[in-house]
Amino acid sequence: MTRLIEGRGLAAGFGGTDVLSGVDFHIDAGEIVTIVGPNGSGKSTLMRLLVGAVRPRSGTITRAPGLRLGYVPQKLSIDPTLPLTVTRFLDLPRPSPRAKKAAMMERCGITDLTHHPMTGLSGGQYQRVLLARALLVQPQLLMLDEATQGMDQRGSAGFYALIEELRRDLGLAVLMVSHELHVVMSASDRVICLNGHVCCEGTPEIVRSAPEYRALFGTGTQGTLALYRHEHDHSHDHAGGDGHDHGHDHAHHHGQGHHAHAHAHADKHADPAEPAE
Repeated sequence: MTRLIEGRGLAAGFGGTDVLSGVDFHIDAGEIVTIVGPNGSGKSTLMRLLVGAVRPRSGTITRAPGLRLGYVPQKLSIDPTLPLTVTRFLDLPRPSPRAKKAAMMERCGITDLTHHPMTGLSGGQYQRVLLARALLVQPQLLMLDEATQGMDQRGSAGFYALIEELRRDLGLAVLMVSHELHVVMSASDRVICLNGHVCCEGTPEIVRSAPEYRALFGTGTQGTLALYRHEHDHSHDHAGGDGHDHGHDHAHHHGQGHHAHAHAHADKHADPAEPAE
């Protein structure tokens, strides 16, 4: 499987404060990977590192030669006084052939918005326009930074269904930042919980069943809600080693010809003996 982006030992911050440290990350062709974590955990910073908008303080990022990225930001501010229609917006920063724009607008369900002003769009319409614009570069990797923020549940579900359809039909990889964990568990090939460092990582099934994950977040629906609210308020023992006193669990899953690997980190105060469901 082709590796599209790989980061090793990534650290980043602003004004002398580290937002991320020691982060390893990769995504392969055709994968859907979702990053979750509390506010301020470094999710958007990691996305900016990967897209090249921010330079890491330390660590390395390797991208596949000629990698094409499509990026849908969390929000994009447009001057409301600009008479910018949807079709003109899709021509930024460079014009696209009319047939190509029409095809992407149809795929994203916005053909009726061609001449609509950008400032008059609803939240869901706006994000679908941003998605169509990202798809015009024919990306190998589509990156979505909380792209459903502000949508209602129905709009969000429709948007994620479209993302899965795009992955299936176009063969692109998808990297998402999301707070909607019910979607994460159903739509992702891998889930990464981030809070300045990687707390746990793996397929949704493995992460959900890992003892360390259960010790941190509980089980079932309550565990999902706990992960949504997770502040990861814990102390690390910096006396030796890599500075983190973590327990480690490696779980392996074999199925459909692939090998999945989960790497979960348990806080030293968590009870690893919590019973399974």
